[in-house]
Amino acid sequence: MQPILDRLAQGSLLADGAMGTTLHASGVPMDACFDALNLTDQARVAEVHRSFLVAGAALIETNTFGANRYKLRAHGLADSVVAVNHAAVEIARQAASEFPGRDIYVAGAVGPLGIRIAPYGRLQPEQAFDAFHEQIAALQAAGVDAILLETFTDLHEIEQAIQAARSIDPKLPVIASMTFTRDERTILGDSPQEVADALSQAGADVIGVNCSAGPSQIARIARSMRSAQPDAFISAMPNAGFPESINGRVMYPATPEYFGEYALSVRDLGVAIIGGCCGVLPEHIAAMRAALDRPVDHAAHVRVIGHLAQQLVNISAEQPTDLARKLMTGQFIVTVEMPPPRGFATEKALAAAQLLHDAGVDTVDVSDSPRARMRMSPWAVCHAIQTKIGMDTILHFPTRGRNLLRVQGDLLAAHALGVRNIFVVMGDPTNIGDYPDAHDTYDVVPSGLIKLIKKQLNTGLDQAGNSIGQPTTFSVGCALNMGAPDLDQEIKTLQKKIQAGADFALTQSVYEPSVVETFLSYYRRLHGDLKLPILVGVLPLYGARHAAFLHNEVPGISIPDAVRSQIDAAGDVAPQVGVALAAELLHELTGMVQGAYLIPPFGRYDMAADIVDSLRIH
Repeated sequence: MQPILDRLAQGSLLADGAMGTTLHASGVPMDACFDALNLTDQARVAEVHRSFLVAGAALIETNTFGANRYKLRAHGLADSVVAVNHAAVEIARQAASEFPGRDIYVAGAVGPLGIRIAPYGRLQPEQAFDAFHEQIAALQAAGVDAILLETFTDLHEIEQAIQAARSIDPKLPVIASMTFTRDERTILGDSPQEVADALSQAGADVIGVNCSAGPSQIARIARSMRSAQPDAFISAMPNAGFPESINGRVMYPATPEYFGEYALSVRDLGVAIIGGCCGVLPEHIAAMRAALDRPVDHAAHVRVIGHLAQQLVNISAEQPTDLARKLMTGQFIVTVEMPPPRGFATEKALAAAQLLHDAGVDTVDVSDSPRARMRMSPWAVCHAIQTKIGMDTILHFPTRGRNLLRVQGDLLAAHALGVRNIFVVMGDPTNIGDYPDAHDTYDVVPSGLIKLIKKQLNTGLDQAGNSIGQPTTFSVGCALNMGAPDLDQEIKTLQKKIQAGADFALTQSVYEPSVVETFLSYYRRLHGDLKLPILVGVLPLYGARHAAFLHNEVPGISIPDAVRSQIDAAGDVAPQVGVALAAELLHELTGMVQGAYLIPPFGRYDMAADIVDSLRIH
């Protein structure tokens, strides 16, 4: 059998899939020490290898991902590093011997130590080196064909592992693979290009990516690594999509058929080792084997390459938010405004968000100090909703009260928390709120802030033209008053926001379709059809006093006499009538706007949920 690097020079090699997922599927608890099975249940481990070999894999990994002194110590096996790793190689070799006539390579799997290395942790580089040296020496002595370093997140750590392997046997092939977050950076912020350069310089024979979000992302990252190191062997081993929890079980959505197409795509990118990580079962590998063994269909080849090239023309730092995707596809969107809590407890906000999510609301937009009243900073609420409810959010971002330093710092903080939908507004003047003497100055108007976000932060620069290291990926909304007394001035301001790069608009509350019709018609006469997606503001009326207050005291809101008469006559059932009127209004606006921006009165989120239910009936 020729050395593995010579084999890779001849074309793509198919690796196996997920040892851990397959062991778990066979009945091993997720909190068990999978590596200890090399000593206690060798038949079970051998059966996993056998299943991937039957599926067509030509490279199998030993069951040693966590077989280092630090991870084994948690299971009382710190002194069994050599025994565990030796046994794993023997099991893999024995399984491979059952397939005579096939060239099967055994790679010694080595994962992170499970303890952060300095400068981001307390483990010193020399301690990491010693731990890797111990495990890799055991694998090398047992006779592996290569060392596979996988699922690393820290370049400092994987470099210590590469150095350890090189010190043991300079000729032992090293496959070095890192994992990336959804923004296509490592957890510590390194790009695929930076990782590719660092791994190559550290001496890895094969550089690659594994785990991460799924095949599509892995293909993009592999392409980026290839662009940075065009002569390197590349390895690509994705998860079977992004994991989901369904009825308490972790499930992976990508089908074997999808993996078959993926295998062709990355082969055509020149990827040398194609395999799978979490969630990838023998049936996925079998589909990949079948796809790779098919005669080349040149027409299909052109289509695959063309499709992939189109995907990779503009590789964004992150995938679009749910809101951005729905805006692009023209879906009708419902967002509901929510003020942050007055204290630091978020339980009520999360309960409200769960109610709205269950009702089918698309996003929650969290206001910032509404009516200049002291509240929790809204990006904390957005982050909590996104992480705990799994619901997209829109962050209200007033320019008032922020200088340019704070504006940019706050935006970067929001992005770091995963909050990437921004609604830019001027904000309420402080003299109407809790702190009338607080400063009320600002360095940038809304149209200027939209431009700063879209034309600079989203291109990787701050306002002064300095690099921020990685472009942000904000979607930005602007405010619009479709019932403004001076439509010419309103449209002039809107044009500035559109030219600055606004992605959508949230409007002041509207109570009759003619307001929207008149605005759109007037805009069309001046500039043609309005292409900007409009989410029309709808504040359902709660009662007669509520309607009177809005009509007489809130600038920009005008409620028709007929609507106020219906609310006046409704008495105790006024909230239900308010819901019905709001739903009917949105129904009449179908085709004119792309969504609804619901503003529940007095925290009555159930009214927003009822409006969504009414829209479904229509």
